[in-house]
Amino acid sequence: MGRWHEQKLRVRYEETDTMGVVYYAKYLVWMEVGRVALLREAGFGYNEWLRHDFEIPVVQAHADYKAPARFDDEVLVKTRVASIGTSSIRFENEIYKIPEMLLLATGHTVHVLTSKKGQKVPFPPELKEQLTSA
Repeated sequence: MGRWHEQKLRVRYEETDTMGVVYYAKYLVWMEVGRVALLREAGFGYNEWLRHDFEIPVVQAHADYKAPARFDDEVLVKTRVASIGTSSIRFENEIYKIPEMLLLATGHTVHVLTSKKGQKVPFPPELKEQLTSA
């Protein structure tokens, strides 16, 4: 649906486990970094969500791990809007070790658009258009 947004990161020592590889949950953090950057680039960063009294909590997160990353590796987090439903949005991610473009992980998150009171609300058409063209 949407174009891929790219965000480069460098693996920090604190992101590794006792085996010297990136701890599995850090990939979800990297997916969030990619998602936040994509939304900011689309002109609707998290501050805009809050200004419109919207929240987008995660209701599903999934990752498939393909290869390990280690301290000081440079990684590329690719993120795109995969689909937008009535009140949900799905982001897809691909994470690579660069420069060799070794696929490290794939994954997705699903979020629901809610009011500040936690009630599900439909995506406004203009917001849906803004996010699908990003």
